[in-house]
Amino acid sequence: MVVTIKSSEFNEGEPIPPRYTCDDLDISPPLEWHSPHEGGSWALICDDPDAPNGLWTHWVLFNLPPQTRSLAEHVINQEELENGARQGVNSWGNIGYQGPCPPQGVHHYIFKIYLLDTRLDLPSSATRQQVLEAMEGCLLDEGQLMGIYHRE
Repeated sequence: MVVTIKSSEFNEGEPIPPRYTCDDLDISPPLEWHSPHEGGSWALICDDPDAPNGLWTHWVLFNLPPQTRSLAEHVINQEELENGARQGVNSWGNIGYQGPCPPQGVHHYIFKIYLLDTRLDLPSSATRQQVLEAMEGCLLDEGQLMGIYHRE
């Protein structure tokens, strides 16, 4: 993985601030990434592998323009963004970001960024699995940022 992804609000392996969780504003955190490669689009998926019933998807975002290298805090939960990017369906069945909301204990949240050689021909309502399947054979590079969140 050559793509580096980070947030100004938390570092790798550190707690995600409450404002980005269901315990507060539940808005998406600011993210930025860097890659030495050029591509056709970016995709971003945020998952919690520690969920009681298995992997829980918090955010599916794809067809970010190739020149995009950051997302500001609070990406609006709508099907298509002004830059043409599309947001898919999370595990709650909703479009856009929904933050950490574990029932209890420490959970890990992985923000994974993918550099693709093309745009994906998918509707905004695409699921994580549909995006991953459409990316097959198109992946140029990837990177990830992992944050944690704890609830009693």
